[in-house]
Amino acid sequence: MSRRYDCADPIERERGLQEAAAAVRRGELVVLPTDTVYGIGADAFSPLAVEDLLAAKGRGRDMPVPVLVGSPRALDGLVMMLGEAGHDLIEAFWPGALTIVALHQPTLDWDLGETKGTVAVRMPLHPVAIELLTEVGPMAVSSANKSGQPPATTAEEAEDQLGDSVAVYLDGGPCASRTP
Repeated sequence: MSRRYDCADPIERERGLQEAAAAVRRGELVVLPTDTVYGIGADAFSPLAVEDLLAAKGRGRDMPVPVLVGSPRALDGLVMMLGEAGHDLIEAFWPGALTIVALHQPTLDWDLGETKGTVAVRMPLHPVAIELLTEVGPMAVSSANKSGQPPATTAEEAEDQLGDSVAVYLDGGPCASRTP
């Protein structure tokens, strides 16, 4: 059964972040707020969890899952050949809605879908998301909705679409956008 935590309440937020981190480590799915829309996330290094994420959305492997990070430093182990222009963009726009697509490190043991050797990485501008990502590391995260449906801008909308396929819902209030 899913549990939703109101992150506006400091005690609920702390408890929710602990439960969400534990769920991610167990290979379960969580919903988290971002600066754009709510995301459904899993451990980026757990192929089974990523498979569950795709199944919860009703989405195929032909649409690879992006990765969210809690710090620009996390990129060092994930991508190669980012270049000066990439670093300049990150410095100017992270945290925020900018997604960087780069070649992923060939030594990474992950399966995000049919990536053709690339990964889309973003650092969201939302304190709840950053806290969770800092605790658990990179997460495979996609918009918290069924494929073809509008992205969720509230935890309630996400729960209505994804139900018990998600272990923990972190309710950070309404998101600012409908664009993932």
